[in-house]
Amino acid sequence: MKLLIVESPAKAKTVSKYLNGEYTVKASVGHIRDLPKSNKQAIDIPGGFIPHYEISKGKEHIVSEIKTLAKKATEVVLATDPDREGEAIAWHIKEAIGLKNPKRVAFHEITKDAVREAMEHPREIDENLRQAQEARRVLDRLVGYDLSGLIWKKVRYGLSAGRVQSPALRIIMEREREIRAFIPVTYWDIEADLKTASSAVITFACSKQPHEKETTETIVSKAKAGAWRVVDVNETEAKRSPRPPFTTSTLQQSASSRLGYAPSRTMQIAQKLYEAGHISYMRTDSTNLSKQAIDQISSIIESKYGKENLHVRTYATKSKNAQEAHEAIRPSDCTKQTVSGTPEQLRLYELIWQRAISSQMEDAKLLRTKIVANIATDDIPPFWANGSRVISAGWLLADTESRGEDVELPAVKAGDNMSLIDLRSTEKQTEPPSRYTEAGLIKELEKRDIGRPSTYASIIKTLQDRDYVIKDGKAMKPTDTGEVVSDFLEQNFGAYISDTFTAKMEDDLDEIANGKASYLDTLRNFYGPFLKEVKLKEKSEKVNNLGEADPIHICPKCKGSMVIKLGKSGKFLSCKNYPDCDGARTIEGKELEGPKETGEKCPKCETGSLVQRQGKFGIFVACSNYPKCKFIKTDPEEEKRRNTGVVCNLCKKGTMVEKRGRFGFFYSCSSYPDCKNIIKTRPTGNTCPVCQSLMMEGTKTIPERCSNKMCKNHNPHKTENETPPQPTTAS
Repeated sequence: MKLLIVESPAKAKTVSKYLNGEYTVKASVGHIRDLPKSNKQAIDIPGGFIPHYEISKGKEHIVSEIKTLAKKATEVVLATDPDREGEAIAWHIKEAIGLKNPKRVAFHEITKDAVREAMEHPREIDENLRQAQEARRVLDRLVGYDLSGLIWKKVRYGLSAGRVQSPALRIIMEREREIRAFIPVTYWDIEADLKTASSAVITFACSKQPHEKETTETIVSKAKAGAWRVVDVNETEAKRSPRPPFTTSTLQQSASSRLGYAPSRTMQIAQKLYEAGHISYMRTDSTNLSKQAIDQISSIIESKYGKENLHVRTYATKSKNAQEAHEAIRPSDCTKQTVSGTPEQLRLYELIWQRAISSQMEDAKLLRTKIVANIATDDIPPFWANGSRVISAGWLLADTESRGEDVELPAVKAGDNMSLIDLRSTEKQTEPPSRYTEAGLIKELEKRDIGRPSTYASIIKTLQDRDYVIKDGKAMKPTDTGEVVSDFLEQNFGAYISDTFTAKMEDDLDEIANGKASYLDTLRNFYGPFLKEVKLKEKSEKVNNLGEADPIHICPKCKGSMVIKLGKSGKFLSCKNYPDCDGARTIEGKELEGPKETGEKCPKCETGSLVQRQGKFGIFVACSNYPKCKFIKTDPEEEKRRNTGVVCNLCKKGTMVEKRGRFGFFYSCSSYPDCKNIIKTRPTGNTCPVCQSLMMEGTKTIPERCSNKMCKNHNPHKTENETPPQPTTAS
């Protein structure tokens, strides 16, 4: 028996189709080992930054099964993804199950030809790539723990920082400060509707936007009194060149702006398309296309759009560390304009297909028209109208959504008289720079060389998960917590979260991957000075407040002055005499009411009293001894509604109750904290026939499914030959 190990069940299913039963294909289901949560046990720094890995929780049965299969196998091939992370996963599998000389292959696309070609050219695990990924993981852990620990001590417990997320947060805050410092300037837009001799009406805009009302009124009065004529007509041909095939970052940007997908969601959908064999590997910074792909695309363009629209192109890759052996993201079979899958997969595939095909087509040719008009005396600024139309679509035939609308102006010539129909002036103010969208932030990170294609989505997701950034429409807006964390890091560790330092660290990791730098030297050169800086900052004073409050806000209790502080729900105003006085207000200046006595004793601890508090989700009644006693009184009717009545499958005592947390609603055992069983969606009351976990409500595309994410009944796309997993404490 021969064994082939891949990362995902979906990939295993696709690959096995092309191997004609020659191999048993098994999925590791992503990473099987990771650093332990405790930083003290995770990395042996004096010993040379040696990481101590442990089997990831819930993966024990997978490791056991792979080990059993490997003992029986005459050949073991590791076919994890073709990037650093994939190389690291392959190495972890080798180490965890004790493989001596496993073969390593990489599929840049999962098609029959690509799989067969890769299987004929196996290699060893690339230690340089593996060490580069390990260095990234160790660096992120060291920086995250040391900085987060310091922020806990100096600012507030529970905050965190990271090597790459913190520079991204700084970029968002820099833009926010620009917005706050922006001083709007008033100006006037002046527009005139003019009728031509052929009775066509054209709207002209004044070429000058005056900032004074008097100037505006002068222009308007003269414009109304004057006789209008065409001063000039200028027609020029212009070209719009196609864009390169997608890289990871440009795919995330386009999917965000055109389809509304978050970067993390885009990568999840693209992963499914890759695993199903529909697209090439989706983590790449190369714009290259293989000769085979170009030949196929050329044939499609000739047959579908005409030979005159074919223009074979090569594109320069912007990233200086791009892996040119990789390809851009493209359809595995470009003859397929659509594939089977979910609606989201179909939309993303179509976007990828359009970009790949259009990249090898002729420029679009446009005719741009500019008409200039003025009154006969020419003593006001000229007015102009602009139009454009496509005269040769070229690549826009394949990517129609990029075309836009034609604005064709009526035919006129210089000297033609025109009559004024309407004239209007509108007072406006200049706008501050806009906040970054997810697509805009990715573009900025790439421009500053911060992070790598595989990290952009996780950077943005981390900022949102930690409540440092919220989405206001499409814009990313920093929260009070995010602002405080960024301010602290900029003031105390500005060099370590700067563009130049962060980009240099990425270059150093690339040097390890290319075999030009040492893992140990890179970490030593960074961590020695960094730790010294952390130790120095530990001696500084705690950040007790964020500055003086506006003098108009006085303490509601002692009438003293107030300061700005950071609480769990954001900034608030606190009495300067705290803790002697606990007067507080909201950041807007409204009085904050403290806990109100209800006159009831706590039925759980029997020593505390029940008090009414104001929480994130409204008013609630809880024990005054919190956090020692965590009793919360609920309305009997509300408690009855929240209790599903479904018996917990772990302790068999409690029932599953609806609760609300930081990330929304979830269901947990009523015996918490004695039983910590948690599931994400409402349980149906049925039990999974495979692993005996609770079944939960599904979605539009997935019916009732198992709450255990390691069970094949949790995801219908998993393979059928997986060993039934044991129930877990969390879905």
